[in-house]
Amino acid sequence: MTMKKKVKTILLGVAALICAGTSSTVSAQTGEPYIHDPSTIAECGGKYYTFGTGGGGLISTDGWTWNSGAERPGGGAAPDVVKIGDRYLIAYSATGGGLGGGHAGKVLTMWNKTLDPNSPDFAYSEPIEVARSLDDEDCDAIDAGLLLDPTDGRLWLSYGTYFGFIRIVELDPQTGKRVEGNKEINVAIDCEATTLMYRDGWYYLLGTHGTCCDGPNSTYNIVVGRSQKVTGPYIDNVGRDMLEGGGKMVIAAGDRKTGPGHFGRFIEEDGVEKMSYHYEADFDRGGRSVLAIRPLLWKNGWPVAGEAFKEGTYEIKSERRGYALELSVDFVRMQHNISRFWEKNDKPVEPLKSQTLDDVIGTWPKGDINVRIGDYMFRPHQKWTITAVADAGGYLGAPYYKIVIEGTKRALAATADAEVVTIPEFTGAPEQLWRIDQLTDGTYRIMPKKVPGTDRKLALVSIGDSTPTLAAFDINSDNSKWNFHDH
Repeated sequence: MTMKKKVKTILLGVAALICAGTSSTVSAQTGEPYIHDPSTIAECGGKYYTFGTGGGGLISTDGWTWNSGAERPGGGAAPDVVKIGDRYLIAYSATGGGLGGGHAGKVLTMWNKTLDPNSPDFAYSEPIEVARSLDDEDCDAIDAGLLLDPTDGRLWLSYGTYFGFIRIVELDPQTGKRVEGNKEINVAIDCEATTLMYRDGWYYLLGTHGTCCDGPNSTYNIVVGRSQKVTGPYIDNVGRDMLEGGGKMVIAAGDRKTGPGHFGRFIEEDGVEKMSYHYEADFDRGGRSVLAIRPLLWKNGWPVAGEAFKEGTYEIKSERRGYALELSVDFVRMQHNISRFWEKNDKPVEPLKSQTLDDVIGTWPKGDINVRIGDYMFRPHQKWTITAVADAGGYLGAPYYKIVIEGTKRALAATADAEVVTIPEFTGAPEQLWRIDQLTDGTYRIMPKKVPGTDRKLALVSIGDSTPTLAAFDINSDNSKWNFHDH
């Protein structure tokens, strides 16, 4: 969180710090997810944590409802956190970034066995300085980002702002100290709030570009470059070096929210990834700065911001064959005038009316109805209305949903024998609540909150072209993947 090119005065700097300590909301999160410069989300003891500028941070028991309660001493700005073994390393910045009128600053690290303030093991180690900047230096020691390299276990810190270079240095993953003799490396300009990540042979440098700390006028956006070496050079999608101002856009303003910045990556499991960040201003929450979480997708080797799932009425389409999920009911034919294709027809052209629910609902059984997969014909038994369920909790970045046939109360539900049916009316039972995750390839996983009689996590899958069931999710199989189409 630093003053940008357009926000330079000491007065605005103080205002920005005050703003950073207040709360706000995000595209998806409920509770009071107000934070500025959030760290990467960390999981500890079944809860989620993120830390922000000014000290403290947010806690969530399910990843959907966030409230204050995380604790971090030292104050300062823009922390980050990474789990190493059975400990958590937190990095944060003291001054710098033009705050208070100068660029002198330092980055410090400290350890904790747990992030839970109520745990008897909760105790931070003394902070250790790992980077610093002077007033006349071409780098600000602020906005820390941590990467534990999954290929070799080495630990890297990125830091810096618009006022000079983005730099990386190597830290010791056992002590959190800077590796002795390690020299900082310049890797980018024209951004800040950077972090590093690794995937499939590439290192990615995520940076926040644009102006900060001006609420609805902040132009923050997140950009990325990549390199096959952690030390760079980081090149964007059209060949520009981030040392020369390059960067491919990951996410910008939208949906009445401005200023996305401070990227973090959270891998839930193979094929299910989330990105966290803040919006400088959520217009629907008074312009406050809020935590945001979205699916993280990958396209042609580049990270892409996924979409928060939107309520609506959809065709639920299997990736396996392209058939649609539907009620297993008799197909009701539509009456129409048949004309011979080879004969001239001079009758006026009149549009056909679509089949309606009233046309067919009387032919459906009154009790439970099985589901199948078939050719999509935009018929009532193939149209599913999906809405979030209030007070039902959620998961990382989203609420649980109910899935009902449009215009009815008939709801999709999991059964004790790991099958799927529709029941006459939604009651809010766990087997009727559905988790919808956009996967890294852009398709979706559909998973019940609970399958009766088991603790196994099962997903909706196609075991045949026309046969849905519940089974273990497999990211490498199209049987496990679905799409939603709004016709």
